[in-house]
Amino acid sequence: MTANVFRAERIGKSYPGVRANDEVSFAVAAGEIHALLGENGAGKSTLVKMIYGLVRPDDGRMWLGDALYAPTDPRAARQSGVAMVFQHFSLFDALTVAENIALGMENPPPRRELAARITQVSHDFGLPLNPGRRIVTLSAGERQRVEIIRCLLQNPRLLIMDEPTSVLTPQEAELLFATLRKLAAKGTAILYISHKLEEIRAHCDRATILRHGRVVDSCDPRAHSARELAAMMVGGEMRAIDRSGRQAGEVLLKVQGLSQPAPSAEGTALKEVALTLRAGEILGIGGVAGNGQEELLAALSGEVRSTPGTVLLDGRDLSTEGPEPRRIAGLLAAPEDRLGHAAVPDFSLAENTLLTAGARKGLVRGGLIDHGGARAYAEAVIRDFDVRTPGPGAAARALSGGNLQKFVIGREVMQDPRVLVVNQPTWGVDAGAAAAVRQSLLDLARKGAGIIVISQDLDELLELSDRFCALNEGRLSNPLSTKGLTLDSIGLMLGGAHGMEEARA
Repeated sequence: MTANVFRAERIGKSYPGVRANDEVSFAVAAGEIHALLGENGAGKSTLVKMIYGLVRPDDGRMWLGDALYAPTDPRAARQSGVAMVFQHFSLFDALTVAENIALGMENPPPRRELAARITQVSHDFGLPLNPGRRIVTLSAGERQRVEIIRCLLQNPRLLIMDEPTSVLTPQEAELLFATLRKLAAKGTAILYISHKLEEIRAHCDRATILRHGRVVDSCDPRAHSARELAAMMVGGEMRAIDRSGRQAGEVLLKVQGLSQPAPSAEGTALKEVALTLRAGEILGIGGVAGNGQEELLAALSGEVRSTPGTVLLDGRDLSTEGPEPRRIAGLLAAPEDRLGHAAVPDFSLAENTLLTAGARKGLVRGGLIDHGGARAYAEAVIRDFDVRTPGPGAAARALSGGNLQKFVIGREVMQDPRVLVVNQPTWGVDAGAAAAVRQSLLDLARKGAGIIVISQDLDELLELSDRFCALNEGRLSNPLSTKGLTLDSIGLMLGGAHGMEEARA
């Protein structure tokens, strides 16, 4: 029998009004990739924080190998051989890749030697990184690479991975799993959290399933379908998505000749981007991380203004307008980076509604904030989007990643926009919540809104979109109908092979 590297026995943790973990027992064997499954708010994040020393359990015991294990902080966990890739990036924007990685090492080598190690390991993993680039210039996918490489440089006994492929392309994810298999073959135990159930089925040896903080099942995920795993997580059958009842209407948004210089030396310039979006339509935009997704959202949201005549909503030229006039006109956006860009970490959920809904929901009048209205609106978002939180007074940083994502998407959807642009709408969201978020976008389109979904999840784009475009090096391909579109043809488009496309609609 393979020895256990890690074992938990009746671990429990409570917060005011919430029992986050309740008598959780499970083990991870040497050489095993062990999945930890559960809905957003099921207790996964609290559990792995206890293992990594960020949170102390109220009761229960843990073992690492044959020794009792009770880390007082992450440093103690790392010294014991436990490493963790976080869902929310723990990186300093002003520092370089190498400087951030050095901060997580007890005795970092000289800078040149560390840079060489980062370059070597990152290329071995198929996740190339420039050690000298500043974090602020990196896309979310590239930041995730920094977190992964930082952990792998530690040669851990137990590697905890919290949604590591959320912002990786399918190709990058496959390379990552090839490396995880190599690590497992050497005896590393891997505790893996993901909401991508097909990914779990393909690559994990065992799964422990949490619901409301308790272990409710344990299984070999390869012996179950994704739908069966989802049913174990939620305690019932998943409802199918309803795509019916939508018809493309008049043109709402027209973008023509949109070009923007790169925001930094490592950013991506937008080059003659053109698209049309009709009422009731969902346009999917796919691309490998770092090909202009963030720059395109910034140009559409008004965070970066463009030359006159390039962005028109209902025939009105909004090109030189900033975010607030565009929101008032009905052009809303939800960015990829939910904690820091879409939400202020230390603001309450009620306060975070004011960031985008102040004018459209009448929460700010004459310079005065309607605190009661903001709280009521936050409560409505929490209720309608099933956000697991004690209430609207909770700080954004206190929510799990998936629950914060549901809140951010709900905050925009419930403002009834004319056009909504979303980047990575279901990043880090469990299967049930992902289906709910996607259904909310379809329902919004059914009401006559136009929606642009920017995503690296190709299955998501094919499920939601009526038409598909590829973004490659800042250029947007001509759109194709998603009917009959294959992953092979999408792969060619993502690589820049755009000659196969239809004329722009």
